[in-house]
Amino acid sequence: MGKIKKIVLAYSGGLDTSVILHWLREKYKAEVITFTADLGQGGDKLEKIKEKAEKTGATKAYVKDLKEEFVFEYVFPALRAGALYEGKYPLATALARPLITKELVRVAEKEGADAIAHGCTGKGNDQVRFEVTARAINPQIKILAPVREWEFTSREEEIEYAALHNISLEAKEGCIYSIDRNLWGISVECGPLEDAWQEPPDDSFQIIKNPEKAPSKPTYLEIEFDRGVPVKLNGEKHPPVKLIQLLNELGGQNGVGRVDMVENRLVGIKSREVYEAPAAIILHTAHGELESLTLDKDVLQFKRVVSNKYAELVYNGLWESSLREALDKFVEETQRWVTGVVKVKLFKGSCQVTGRKSPFSLYDVKLATYTKEDVFDQKAAPGFIHIFGLPLTTSAKARRKK
Repeated sequence: MGKIKKIVLAYSGGLDTSVILHWLREKYKAEVITFTADLGQGGDKLEKIKEKAEKTGATKAYVKDLKEEFVFEYVFPALRAGALYEGKYPLATALARPLITKELVRVAEKEGADAIAHGCTGKGNDQVRFEVTARAINPQIKILAPVREWEFTSREEEIEYAALHNISLEAKEGCIYSIDRNLWGISVECGPLEDAWQEPPDDSFQIIKNPEKAPSKPTYLEIEFDRGVPVKLNGEKHPPVKLIQLLNELGGQNGVGRVDMVENRLVGIKSREVYEAPAAIILHTAHGELESLTLDKDVLQFKRVVSNKYAELVYNGLWESSLREALDKFVEETQRWVTGVVKVKLFKGSCQVTGRKSPFSLYDVKLATYTKEDVFDQKAAPGFIHIFGLPLTTSAKARRKK
């Protein structure tokens, strides 16, 4: 690797990337430019992040609002695919990484930088997501990962380094959680969560009320989908970003969207993670129910296979893969019929579907009913059962002879 003179750093403004910014300047004697994506992480941090980056030594600090692109190009495709990693995790962080990386590479190319840098650890999934995506976009890109090579072995040592070099931090030594947040969800790890037997403490949750303290009266919502995309809430049309924000608020108030799981990381270890994803859980629940109403049996069952594979690709950092693009084509075809309204009930941590309707519904009351309106020909059943069970009957006869 030749001399590195200019680096673009994926910058969150937290402890790790703030220390990394100064460390890169010190180690490489290089100019450091930061890039921060606004993905709906909320708070006032983004308003101050440019100032903080420059104060810490960045020669330039890019902050870009990517919320709409995130929802349209990443979140909604994953929702339509039904992508939940290991059946639980809505992939909020995993979906954000390819978009951040794409913009990071774009800024690096624009600035004529020699390398990009990230703050991921050597045993996490994000390092793979950043680096595989970056090389898929620009195979010659140089990538620096300071956390994998620097001298610090603990958070406390980073805090000491920050204090020594007058790096301002919001994080205190008592901050025990590692948190990543965007519009689609929040990932929380470390601290007491590393004990898989211990119930997550209340302070590990950022936006979702304890279900025990949620309202004693349920909240009913009607969510309308058009070709698998949510477009209305309670009959009112909202821009996608606003719709997700409203569902996060309503779900959080009712204790909905907490996920506590032990997951299989790509690097081969198991990790206990806590996620908060009110809007994601509500929309996945409603979307899945609408598919059950509108997709025929074979398509629905095969789509579940596709959903699992899609989630695995996203989780493993393979958003840019040709297989993910091919699966999108299959999903697009299935979503032609996923239009309608789903009614859900939010109550003390649960999200229960209570009604569904669609102009493309395959549910026929006259076939399903047991009243006099029944049009199902029950006299056809014996012949169907005979043909359906013929292989088993034939096998039984042959084995009895012996």
